[in-house]
Amino acid sequence: MIVYLDTCSLQRPLDDKTQLRLRMEAEAILSIIDLVETGTLTLLSSDALAYENGRNPHPTRRQFAREVIATASKHIAFSDAVEKRAEELNRAGIKTLDSLHLASAEAGRADFFCTCDDSFLAKAKQEARGYMTVVSPLALVEEIEK
Repeated sequence: MIVYLDTCSLQRPLDDKTQLRLRMEAEAILSIIDLVETGTLTLLSSDALAYENGRNPHPTRRQFAREVIATASKHIAFSDAVEKRAEELNRAGIKTLDSLHLASAEAGRADFFCTCDDSFLAKAKQEARGYMTVVSPLALVEEIEK
């Protein structure tokens, strides 16, 4: 099973956990990372993840994401096809970096695309192509347990 975690998902374990939802999503992401490390799941990374993470002004968050991204066994580089698809997604109302993440996940034939961003989640569910399922961290854990 191939999983793409967008930047907000990668950062969720470092967010303030005073809200129940954030705490549950953080635990879900940490569990997913554990499954990647044991080889149960395959993590897909991309130039979009590396680029966005490199712009993160917080060294601890940047390092954490860098370490998770390093566990990915498959990486999608920027390409004409990814950029063209990202432009289509952007015209459909998805932000530029989010479009690049979704296009990269499609190009990498991810089974699941995971995001914590509710607005992006709704749009991505409408626009995603192929057999990829767009999910929240909690929904992804439910899918994995099936």
